[in-house]
Amino acid sequence: MKTSSKIITVFLLMLCLTTSLFAQQTDVEMADTMRSNGKIYIVVAVCLTILAGLFFYVWRIDRKLSEIEKQEQ
Repeated sequence: MKTSSKIITVFLLMLCLTTSLFAQQTDVEMADTMRSNGKIYIVVAVCLTILAGLFFYVWRIDRKLSEIEKQEQ
């Protein structure tokens, strides 16, 4: 019973926090400036490179852990 009330409380809190996000401006001057200068593509490329690196790192660690688990059996 306690866990369901915690889940409901967290859900309502998140719902209240997201409604305040819709009140913000839709114009983002920095993004428009970067898009017009063509630098937004550099930012996207860097973010994708970092994300790909993280995925590769997690995949490699998973493979190593799987090998260690096989050795222990």
